[in-house]
Amino acid sequence: MTHTEEKQQHLSLYLEVCSQNEEPSLPLHTSIALFLLSYCECKSFKVSLVFTKPASSQSLKSQLPDCLDVSHVQLEDIPQLVRGCRLPAVLDESGRLCRAGLAVVLRHIINKTLEADPSRNDVLALLGFKKTCLKACAEVSKWTRLCEIGIPSAVEEYLKNPSNQYQQLPLSILTLERRLAEPVKVHNDDKIRRQKLQEQRRNIKNESPEGNPDSESKRRQSPQVSDGLELRAALAKLSVDSVPTLPTRENSEIRKVKTTDLPPLEHVFAEGLYFTLTDVVLLPCVYHYLCSLQAHAASSLQQLPHLLRWYSRVQEVPGVLRASKACGMAFSTPEVPTSCLPAPSEEDNPPGLLEQEEGPEKSPQLPFVGGPRPTMTKLKENGIEAVFAPHPCPAWTLPWDSLPGAINPTEGKMSNIRAVRKRQQLNNLVAVVTELARPGFTIVDFCSGTGHVGIVLAHTLPDCQVLLIENKEESLVRAQSRSAELGLKNIGFIQANLDYFTGAFHIGVALHACGVATDMVMDHCIHAGATFVISPCCYGFIQNAIKFTFPRSKRFQETLTYKEHMILCRFADQTAVQLPPERRLIGKQCMGLVDLDRSWAAETHGYSLRVMTMEPESCSPKNNMLVGRPPHKRGLEVGASHQEVLVHN
Repeated sequence: MTHTEEKQQHLSLYLEVCSQNEEPSLPLHTSIALFLLSYCECKSFKVSLVFTKPASSQSLKSQLPDCLDVSHVQLEDIPQLVRGCRLPAVLDESGRLCRAGLAVVLRHIINKTLEADPSRNDVLALLGFKKTCLKACAEVSKWTRLCEIGIPSAVEEYLKNPSNQYQQLPLSILTLERRLAEPVKVHNDDKIRRQKLQEQRRNIKNESPEGNPDSESKRRQSPQVSDGLELRAALAKLSVDSVPTLPTRENSEIRKVKTTDLPPLEHVFAEGLYFTLTDVVLLPCVYHYLCSLQAHAASSLQQLPHLLRWYSRVQEVPGVLRASKACGMAFSTPEVPTSCLPAPSEEDNPPGLLEQEEGPEKSPQLPFVGGPRPTMTKLKENGIEAVFAPHPCPAWTLPWDSLPGAINPTEGKMSNIRAVRKRQQLNNLVAVVTELARPGFTIVDFCSGTGHVGIVLAHTLPDCQVLLIENKEESLVRAQSRSAELGLKNIGFIQANLDYFTGAFHIGVALHACGVATDMVMDHCIHAGATFVISPCCYGFIQNAIKFTFPRSKRFQETLTYKEHMILCRFADQTAVQLPPERRLIGKQCMGLVDLDRSWAAETHGYSLRVMTMEPESCSPKNNMLVGRPPHKRGLEVGASHQEVLVHN
């Protein structure tokens, strides 16, 4: 087989190698990816271990499955597209589509395994009931963030100094322990809960002699039995040989029991009854953590009974022991000291990460009463009103009639009316970006979807490099197909959450970034010292998230509560054409106020910002456009090419 043929058959998977005491070691994200490759027996990838400095990989050999094609490479030698992302990352055969971030890469490994062998139902089951396991991005999902970032980071931090006798259990580990202790709800759980009730009553009957006067009181107490039913149900789904279960139809007495009176189901695995990708992520982390805890602070194991039980159950899953052994993980049962520790107090066991509220107001959100006028009046009394800057080039348009068909939205699947509006929206963003861009600039189309903005920019600005970033694989693959049809050479594609893109760029653009996605894009551009051109959308979806609280700016915070700001956001979505003109006008003013708050937050970083209306206004109910420019000193830090845009503008 030639090198070219081999390259065509294998995707390139880049995994990080770090240095510990001058010796190379595998960070947990790398260990997790290797474990999944071994569990899936996937051979679709050529694995490259990325070293930051020259070193031998001999000491890592025991942790590398023999079935994998593994090589090592220096960081400066990996492709530029991959270098702009956090590892792990996968580069496709074309060299233009990079998938980055732990969850995205793991889900891709599963998909490639199923492409090669569709009969692997055990691998398909890793994606969960609706195939959404760890699909929600870590920026907005507390659970994904805990599993993908929180626990691996906490364990790695602990392993740096495991002998610290004053070290407390990491909050992320305690959060997982609490999660495993909670009752679980799964698809079709009503049936399984009725089976559990039937099993409980059968056990009570067997334990109580006929005529025993205590039998009725025991029946009322409904003591919990072992989780044998849950475990049997879980293993039955994973095993080749079916595990016997209880009859599918219960007697009438059981069927008549109210759902609220059924016994709860206990966690078997991290997300409920079934072994999923979440368990794959957690296993290497928990393995290394428990091994270290056993050696340095064994008494702490008493605080983790549910985690230890999960750890034992996971080892019963077919294929787990084989995969673990191939990755150098030798399981053993942690020995919990028999001496009892005092029960942990509330101070020792603070609320978990999943229970913590991100916002300043922790009370549950109540239905809004009334309209936005009191809030708008309050702002006006404090000298705060929406202000829209004039559009710099309202009549500018792309030469649509002379552009290739693959660029024109009218050539796609959308209706003619929608396609015309899409062209008008693109006119607005492309007009501003082309005014700001200079040869050699890198332009990033965030939340790119199928690439309407990015592909037009790549065609219009052939001297610039354009990157499309999107977390939905289907949209990005379609965008790649469109760019290939056009023969574009100055375009790249990254499937990743925003946090996993770390490359330098000069201009960030986003058309209709939904809810807090607008704030994420703005934050990413500000961190990179880049200009941004953003059209927000879905104001009603704005809410406090992991990285943001609202209002954003100090002046709005001093004037409005979180709930009052949410009133603005909800009514900012009241701009549909079928609504009465007066109501649409109020919605437009609310949009302006929400974006004014965003603007003032950006100005604290030295940015100059304009909020304007796209032309014509009818191009979209969400027709605001935010244009932000970085300060001169920020431009000087990112290189000569960025200085040029500030000098010329």
